[in-house]
Amino acid sequence: MTKADLVVAICSQVGGFTKKEAANIADVVFETMKEALADGDGSLKLSGFGTFTVKKKNPRLGRNPRTGHKMTITKRRVLTFKPSQILRRAVNKAG
Repeated sequence: MTKADLVVAICSQVGGFTKKEAANIADVVFETMKEALADGDGSLKLSGFGTFTVKKKNPRLGRNPRTGHKMTITKRRVLTFKPSQILRRAVNKAG
């Protein structure tokens, strides 16, 4: 599913919105989610869907698998997603 597919779904299921308005709604939702995750080290919970969490990774020693050279992997923040039980059941039912 693409953003365009999501916009069409918003228009058809909710109704009363043009494609441009639905695209603006989707943009605002995604931007708000990005800001919430980028601002802090917290999480973003969407009931019935899942939880996005930002985790801190410490620097560590790694190795280039092609050349074998050792290198330091810098510290970073990683986004993880844990699906809700409702989403897991829906995905397993579909497959």
